[in-house]
Amino acid sequence: MLGVVPNSQTEIRPRRRAAKTLIAALASLMAPMAAQAQGAASPAAAPLPRIERTAKGAMLMVDGAPFLMLGAQANNSSNYPEPLKKVWPTIDAMGANTLEIPVAWEQIEPREGEFDFSWVDHVVGEARKHDKRLILLWFATWKNTAPAYAPEWVKLDPKRFPHMLTAKGDVHYAMSPLGSETLKADTRAFTALMHHIAQIDPQNTVIMMQVENEVGSYGNVRDFSPMAQKLFAGPAPQALLKHYGKPAGSSWAQAFGSDADEYFQAWYVASYLNTVAKAGKAEKNLPMYANAALASAFGRQSATTYSSGGPVHHVIDIYKVAAPALDLVAPDIYNRDEKAVHAYLDLYGRPDNPLMVPEIGNDAEYARFFWDALGKGTIGYSPFGMDQTGYYNFPLGAKGIDDTINGFARIYHLFAPMQAVWAKAAAQGQVHAASEPADPVAGHKRELLIGRYKATLGFGQDAFGFEPPRGNPHPTGGAAIAQLGPDEFLITGFDARVTLNLATPAPGETLTLLRAEEGHYAPDGKGGQVWVFDRVWNGDQIDYGFNFTSISQVLKVRYARMKGTGVIAAGAEH
Repeated sequence: MLGVVPNSQTEIRPRRRAAKTLIAALASLMAPMAAQAQGAASPAAAPLPRIERTAKGAMLMVDGAPFLMLGAQANNSSNYPEPLKKVWPTIDAMGANTLEIPVAWEQIEPREGEFDFSWVDHVVGEARKHDKRLILLWFATWKNTAPAYAPEWVKLDPKRFPHMLTAKGDVHYAMSPLGSETLKADTRAFTALMHHIAQIDPQNTVIMMQVENEVGSYGNVRDFSPMAQKLFAGPAPQALLKHYGKPAGSSWAQAFGSDADEYFQAWYVASYLNTVAKAGKAEKNLPMYANAALASAFGRQSATTYSSGGPVHHVIDIYKVAAPALDLVAPDIYNRDEKAVHAYLDLYGRPDNPLMVPEIGNDAEYARFFWDALGKGTIGYSPFGMDQTGYYNFPLGAKGIDDTINGFARIYHLFAPMQAVWAKAAAQGQVHAASEPADPVAGHKRELLIGRYKATLGFGQDAFGFEPPRGNPHPTGGAAIAQLGPDEFLITGFDARVTLNLATPAPGETLTLLRAEEGHYAPDGKGGQVWVFDRVWNGDQIDYGFNFTSISQVLKVRYARMKGTGVIAAGAEH
C-alpha cells in the first residue's frame, strides 16, 4: 500500500456513470458471443504463457512450449486500424513472430467509466490473420515518464490526479506515484483491459503485458509534495530495510544517505506498478514487465539526468522487493557503443531477472547485438519503430525503415524455424554467442569457452586459407553455438568463421571431427521441431573452420576426444 487515504468525495459516482460502467462490462462479456455469431469459432483455452525459471536461466513458455520472442515494436502512434495496415508488411518481411504495440488508456476509457475495446479486438484479430503473437504495452500514467496517453479527464483534473512537486514547490510535468485517485483509476482501467483480453483471447494471441512505459521522471529526483515529505521523513519500509540490512525504523536518509531520494521515488513508483500488475493478473495471469529508460552503464550520474524512480540498473533490487507482481524489468537500449550494450545485458540478465530486450534501436548496426543477447540467455529481442508510417527516431534509430529491415530479417528468418530449440537451450545455459566487434583493437574476433572447448569466432575471413580475420566492411557478423552434449554442438551464424578446439587439452589428448551435418528444423506435427538432414560438410568445407556467409545455414557438429589409439569421449550419433 502507498499509505495514502482516498478522497471520500470522489468515492461517490453518479448512478448514470455506474450504469454506463455496467453496460460496458456487459458489452465486454458479450464480445465472444458476438464473434461466434459472425462465424468465428471459439477455440479451447490454451495453456497460459508463463516464464519458466531453471537453475541456469529462464524461458518464455507459449502453448506449453519454449518460445524465443523474435519481436518488433511499432511506432507509438501506429496503434489504430488505419496505420496498422502499414505495420504488418514490415513485421511480415522481418519474419518476426511477435508484435509489440501500445494500448493507450485514452483509447479504451475516453470518458471515465466508459470502456471501448474495439481497437483491442481489431489488433488481436489482425495478429491472428498474420500468425503473430502480441505484447501489449500499457501507456497510462507514465509513457516516457509523462502522462501523454492518459485520458483528457485525467489531464484536466490535476487536483484529483496530482503531479509531482519540485523541491522549490513548482508543479512538475510527471504525475505523482502517491496519487491515490490516479492509482485507483489506472488500476481499474488496466483490470478492465485484462478482463476483456481474458474473454476474447482464450488461445493467447497476447502473450505478455508491459505495465506503463519508461516510468520515473526527468529533472526531479522525487516528489516533494507535502505527503511525500511526510513519508520521506518517516521510516523506510521494513521489507526494504531488511533487504539492504539496515536497522529497523531507519528513515530514508538514515538508511540510504545520498541515494535516499531516488530510492524513495523508485519504491513508490514500483509499488504503484505492482498494484496495477497484480490487479491485472487477477483477471488473466500473463507475464508482466516494466521497461527502463536507462542510466549510464558505467559509474553514477546525477539522478536528475535520467528517469529517476524507473527501473534503472542500480535500483533493480528495489523493484524486486516492491513489485513482485512484475516478472522482470527490462532495458530499452538506444546506445550504439557495444561495450555499453554488453554491460546492460549483464546488468539486467540476473538470476532473479530474466533477460529481455523489449526495445533496441532499429538501425542496421543494432541487429548484430541479437547474438550477444542470445548468448546471455535472452527470452526476447525487439527493435523499435518497425513500420512504414513514415516516422523514424534518428539518431536513436535508423533514418529510414528500408535501410534496416534486412539486418534483422535475416536473423529472424534463420531462427524462426528453430526458435524453440534455442529458447530451451538458452534456459539451460547451453547457448554461447557473440557479435562482431566494431573496435579493431579486439582483433576482429571473439573467443567463447564452452565446457572443454574454446570457440573462436573470426570475422572478415575468406572461406579458404588461414589468413587472420580482418573484419567485415561493416560489423555485421555474429555466431551462436548451442552445446547439445559434451562433444556435440549446434552452430549457426552470418559473416563469420567458427573454429572449435580443446580449451585445455590433457597431455596427449587430441580432437577429431566426426561429422559436420548441415540441416534445418521443421515442424514435427506435434507442436515441436525436428531436425532434417540436408548434407554433410567435408574436405574444403571444413579444412579452415566452419565458414558462415550471408546464406542461412545451420550445422550439427560432433567431435571425438582421443588419446593415442583410444577414444576418451565422442559425441553420440542421433
